[in-house]
Amino acid sequence: MKVSEVARAAGVNPDTVRYYTREGLLQPSRNPDNGYHVYSSDDLQRLRFARKARQLGFALGEIQSILGQADEHHSPCPMVRDIFEQRLRDVEARLAELEALRDRMRDAMTAWQSMPDGTPDGHTICRLIEHWDDADAHPANKGGLA
Repeated sequence: MKVSEVARAAGVNPDTVRYYTREGLLQPSRNPDNGYHVYSSDDLQRLRFARKARQLGFALGEIQSILGQADEHHSPCPMVRDIFEQRLRDVEARLAELEALRDRMRDAMTAWQSMPDGTPDGHTICRLIEHWDDADAHPANKGGLA
């Protein structure tokens, strides 16, 4: 298969195929007549696997390690579970951080509705940011954020 054919069959764009080839994930042969890459069904299988792994959040290096284990006829499943469990913990922590940020942003927007605009006077830059969590600016935040 040519680059465009394997890309279409795997549901990726040709640049992805070229990138994975450069990174060694795919190992196409060369057409002796024109020097073009020729991709096999094994390359297509690896490309489909890589696309699914990327959709699950695996990094290219991790995918290469998983494929390396499989190439050595060792089950990569324990490694996949370990990587995925850590990745899931990381995503959950990031989501908690984003939820906290969203809450702070909502609080700020509420506080800013009643705060007047200010002009920098040498003591302030932007009153909205500098005082959004003051207890007097927003009663719901008595004492401000920790």
